[in-house]
Amino acid sequence: MAKEISLAERMSQITPSATLAITAKAKAMRAEGINVIGFGAGEPDFDTPEHIKDAAVAALREGFTKYTPVSGIDELKTAICEKFSRDNGIDYEPAQVAVSCGAKHSLFNFFQVAIGEGDEVIIPAPYWVSYVPQVLLAGGRPVILETTEADAFRVDPQALKAAITPRTKALVFNSPSNPTGCAYGRADTERIAQIAVEASIFVVADEVYESIVYDGFTHTSIASFGDDIKDLAITINAVSKTYSMTGWRIGYLAAPQAITAAINRIQGQSTSNPTSIAQKAAIAALNGPQDQVEEMVKVFAGRRDRMLELLASIEGVTCVKPEWSFYAFPRFSSFYGKHHGSREINGSMDLAGFLMDEAKVAIVPGSAFGADDYIRLSYATSMENIEEGLERITKALALLE
Repeated sequence: MAKEISLAERMSQITPSATLAITAKAKAMRAEGINVIGFGAGEPDFDTPEHIKDAAVAALREGFTKYTPVSGIDELKTAICEKFSRDNGIDYEPAQVAVSCGAKHSLFNFFQVAIGEGDEVIIPAPYWVSYVPQVLLAGGRPVILETTEADAFRVDPQALKAAITPRTKALVFNSPSNPTGCAYGRADTERIAQIAVEASIFVVADEVYESIVYDGFTHTSIASFGDDIKDLAITINAVSKTYSMTGWRIGYLAAPQAITAAINRIQGQSTSNPTSIAQKAAIAALNGPQDQVEEMVKVFAGRRDRMLELLASIEGVTCVKPEWSFYAFPRFSSFYGKHHGSREINGSMDLAGFLMDEAKVAIVPGSAFGADDYIRLSYATSMENIEEGLERITKALALLE
């Protein structure tokens, strides 16, 4: 008889990533020959630009295939510092930069080195799916701060102040936001910075979608408001979304040197360095031409507008207009409490299952982001898929009574 396997207690708090699970299920159904349209993807559907791939090929041919320094090569750290100076108005030294295997890895590393048992981390909802599990894995306590559609899912400064306690260690500040596509303007960002400085708490600034912006909006990094907030800010970014390099697994953060030194130690005992050739590709991405990024954003803008138009035609659905990223986050709660035959829709998980089965459309339930009244739809897919997928969703919803 096989011995019963006992897992660590921490695993009881961790669930699979909903976004990855939905994407995997859609791929599996397609492999079976089922025509599934996926709105779950968290990655651009464009290829990595050629000059970036060429840099990786050159690195391979030159034999750049060995271990590198744990937290990234100096050439890449220098390129990252130049990017922060050029695009964000923040001056960092290479020693303040740590390169990891994706922005998710950078976040995980920070929580591991800075959050202790019982430390509170304020996480505005809706939130990206991995913030809460990562805080829990570090022994911290996630404090969920609700936002509203009426405020475009931005934190109310007074509510933030009220949420801060003596145990508060950090605030997660995801702007531009996944899943909502909303972001904070300069004045609102500066107000959040002032509150963090007054309370002396870290601000985990997740900025991976900063380049995918529409309608003339401008991103402002919270660390750019002076040394006081810079000394508390953990600025996180990646090449994944901007350059369609999700599989290359290069993320990075800039922070006070004590934080990056600690991350260097913990990463040295976990993954060690990010992939050598991917680092060379990241240098080409940051230092090379940016015109393909601009073209990609133009395409996303057209898709966004079409998706919003189609969502607006569904009675009972509302959606804040995304200013950034490639996600729409519409409210579908008007369909909760309805049924189709014996099947009842009592929340976003039920709705996601119903749409997968009846419409063959994959969406991500809002409950995964702490907002059960909503669903997330990615428009990182073709215009044809957007139109066909929304048509299928509309027809499936018409079955509900």
